[in-house]
Amino acid sequence: MNYEITCASCNKLTKSLLTFKCPSCGNPLNVHLHDKFDPAKIRKKDYSSWRYAEFFPYTSKKEIMTLGEGWTPLVRFSKNIYFKLESSNPTGSFKDRGSTTLISAIHEQVKKVKGHITEDSSGNAGASIAAYASRAGLKAKIYVPENVSGPKFSQIQFYDAEVVKVSGSRSQVAEAAQKTTRRGFYIGHILHPLFRDGVRSLAYELAEQFKWKTPERIYLPVSAGTLLLGIVEGFKHLYASKAVRLMPRIVACQTEQVSPLYHRFRNTSYTPPSTVNSVADALVSVNPPLLDLMDKGLKEIEGTAVIVKEKEIYNAFLQLAKNGFFVEPSSAVAFAGYVQQVDKKELEKHENVVIILTGTGLKTSLQPR
Repeated sequence: MNYEITCASCNKLTKSLLTFKCPSCGNPLNVHLHDKFDPAKIRKKDYSSWRYAEFFPYTSKKEIMTLGEGWTPLVRFSKNIYFKLESSNPTGSFKDRGSTTLISAIHEQVKKVKGHITEDSSGNAGASIAAYASRAGLKAKIYVPENVSGPKFSQIQFYDAEVVKVSGSRSQVAEAAQKTTRRGFYIGHILHPLFRDGVRSLAYELAEQFKWKTPERIYLPVSAGTLLLGIVEGFKHLYASKAVRLMPRIVACQTEQVSPLYHRFRNTSYTPPSTVNSVADALVSVNPPLLDLMDKGLKEIEGTAVIVKEKEIYNAFLQLAKNGFFVEPSSAVAFAGYVQQVDKKELEKHENVVIILTGTGLKTSLQPR
């Protein structure tokens, strides 16, 4: 094989694509590629994330389940500021990159035993997994928080998934989903290595859209960490393969309430709130299981982390909408982080900046004030 799945802690090898954590120690798993990134292997006529199919070797082409995700627009907002419109993915969020990769890799194995899949989500990932499961002919059971956004809840139901509301913390939702029954396979997007590995395609796209010249800064919202870790691994692969000459400085943007990465990164104390009441209702991981990996990855590439207040998020949301970009408030956290650094004069004027707009505003229940 030209890839390996190993434990991030004990380094033990895992062969099953259905395994979501290390069987030996219970820690997260990582995907390691043996082959370098070669632009000549890009499928030029494929304008989806599968134009990079050669770099996802655990999935055969005949098993690919796609809805046309990826190759999302890179729109110039001003002279050197760009928006990456992940909100234009099929289910309205970047999560489709992980879902297409994960479902493509496992659906045949699950169907062979007449099984079903379970997933936990605050909304976006649940909708995405439900859509791709439906596309693959898989039965899906999605566990969501009791206060899940109405539009996201409806979206999951329309994809014909069974939805289970769970009261309590986000961690308790995950625990409920992991208690699978016979022939049930937990494929939680936070823990399953193939989901976050699918987000690598976003790094490849940005590099290709910038003609293999890396943008100096990339702003993105962070909660559970799948977006951050996927982009970090993608750019590390590109850099190690000499496909790009420089690594971007990634700015991880968190809300003031949900900011465990920010505090770990800056070595300051953080007390997780018992409840989260934020307009950024998709960013709710107060105790993310991938926190160690996020901190390590961000430091390894010399990135940084910022936190933004509720007022900054709402103002960023409004500013984006008034410029024609209707995104969910959780997406606006990245733009708020950018505005904050501009106000603090922490950017150089020559820097090319990309802001990842992760989800569509059609998913929000927020009303005009």
